[in-house]
Amino acid sequence: MAKAYQKWFWLKRLLDILLCLIILVLSLPFFLLTALLLAYAQRGQVFFTQSRPGKNEKVFKLVKFKTMRDAYDAKGDSLPDAERLTKIGTWVRKLSLDEIPQLWNVLRGDMSLVGPRPLLMEYLPLYNESQRRRHEVLPGITGYAQVNGRNAISWDKKFGYDLHYVEHWSVKLDFYILFLTIIKVVQGKGINQKGHVTAEKFRGNA
Repeated sequence: MAKAYQKWFWLKRLLDILLCLIILVLSLPFFLLTALLLAYAQRGQVFFTQSRPGKNEKVFKLVKFKTMRDAYDAKGDSLPDAERLTKIGTWVRKLSLDEIPQLWNVLRGDMSLVGPRPLLMEYLPLYNESQRRRHEVLPGITGYAQVNGRNAISWDKKFGYDLHYVEHWSVKLDFYILFLTIIKVVQGKGINQKGHVTAEKFRGNA
């Protein structure tokens, strides 16, 4: 972890809280409209919560807008993402509106506005020593990997960007990532990985 991250963590938290409150006020109309549309399309199911590993692998409940319906095959297993993603959910994801509820996680201190994205619990045993270092800092709503390809790049590249962030963190880098995030959201690029509606699952290191 960059020494600056430890030294200036209080400043990062302060900026997170201030920016989070500003974003909450500005995004309130979009939040309410999205919640109403999803409630109508998904029979009242608006939010999705899931356990994710945070800083030092401490588990927290991540909150997002629910963009996929609950649908299972004959064996009781969830259908592929492509079959569960709703039409409204597709647009919510394209505009990154599904991330808005995570502002609550930021205010709670589970996450930061910027940091490595919190991944699935099932990936923890699959990381090598270098990849595991992504948990030395708070996970983020957006991150260095997200502004450099998001879901369209390989897992190796994602972890490489995560490690770069951990080792070279600065307030300047956070603002740079936030600026690029706005551009990426407007462009709507990198949401899907080729052949997938989201991202291919991490299978570990060969």
